[in-house]
Amino acid sequence: MLTVAASDSTALAHALDAEFRPLRPAERLALLRQRVPGRIVFTTSFGLEDQAITHLIAEAGLMIELATLDTGRLFPETYDLWAETERRYGLKIRACYPDAEALEALVAETGIDGFYHRPEWRQACCGVRKMVPLGRALVGAAGWVAGLRADQSGHRSVVPFVGFDAGRRLIKANPLLDHTREEIAAFAAARGVPINRLHGRGFLSIGCAPCTRALLPDEPERAGRWWWEADVRKECGLHVAPDGRLTRAREPGAVTP
Repeated sequence: MLTVAASDSTALAHALDAEFRPLRPAERLALLRQRVPGRIVFTTSFGLEDQAITHLIAEAGLMIELATLDTGRLFPETYDLWAETERRYGLKIRACYPDAEALEALVAETGIDGFYHRPEWRQACCGVRKMVPLGRALVGAAGWVAGLRADQSGHRSVVPFVGFDAGRRLIKANPLLDHTREEIAAFAAARGVPINRLHGRGFLSIGCAPCTRALLPDEPERAGRWWWEADVRKECGLHVAPDGRLTRAREPGAVTP
């Protein structure tokens, strides 16, 4: 595995963050692949943004690995889209699963749907089903591509295009950060990108089936995730640092794209 000093990676992340701004998403991905040595992993949950990124990676033939976190509780429509995506682009998406013993212990302690009853049990469920598998997906990677958009929430509005994830010691890039959902949907429609059928039924942000519902009129995009919890951040932990902030937030006063 190629080892790069954290200071060098941080400097590279800052440089790429500035260079990303005038570029289109396809150009951003190509630049990332060109400038970041070592493995780059794109983690997809098969949402609208992730499907657009998959299309761009496949279309350009970029050497960026695709992985997904199969929690065991995804919607049937998500599994259907997973298979359709592999057929459409002629690729295989690596599946990362929860540890069986850890999952058995969790269910034994909390019950099959314990996440509805205690916030700490929901966090534990996300930890076992998502966080630990994510760690395995990113082992040895130098770069991580994600599908975050700045307009998804107030917390995500301060995420940079490219940052250094100190906890995982890798460069993290968000090539669609400054794009709206409407722009990405138009891109997908124009190019025949397969998308989840649930989007047409009001499910704009899709995660595990028990933890996702369709939006009510005038609700924000992520309101259907963990709707029974009061925390408005609506994050499972994948993009959150140990201090609770989204990785890596801009410094106060920085300009939002």
